[in-house]
Amino acid sequence: MRCNSLVLLVLLCVGLTSVSHADELFMVRSSHAFPETMATLQEVISRHGYTVSRVQRVDIGLTDSGFKTDMYRLVFFARPDELRDLSQRYPQLIPYLPWPITIFAEGEETLLVTANPAELHALAHNDELKHLFRRWSTEFRAILEEVRKGE
Repeated sequence: MRCNSLVLLVLLCVGLTSVSHADELFMVRSSHAFPETMATLQEVISRHGYTVSRVQRVDIGLTDSGFKTDMYRLVFFARPDELRDLSQRYPQLIPYLPWPITIFAEGEETLLVTANPAELHALAHNDELKHLFRRWSTEFRAILEEVRKGE
């Protein structure tokens, strides 16, 4: 599968439509195989205080389109208390939560992609949300970097 198709899928998954800046996406490549990288991703998410809420297979639809892979997932994660609070106080955020990271095999390597939460700036009508999106941006980038290093 081509990288451009994957970028588009990630953007659609988080509801973003613009692809004008490189900072809109975080992407890392792991030299480890998909199963090992998937396990590492879930461990790193937990170490950062988040909970994996679900892992969604995407490959079924891709197979119907002619792609041959069974190693393609969306990993949704959040802090449950934060998710409940944000959903109640800022219902406009509900379509973006919990946050997804796309993980897929590419040859013998694994790629991880997610949208930069800072791109939700249009929804940040106050300093609290601006700070939250910046914090998420820093934390999600750190999660991906740890997975890339295989920690």
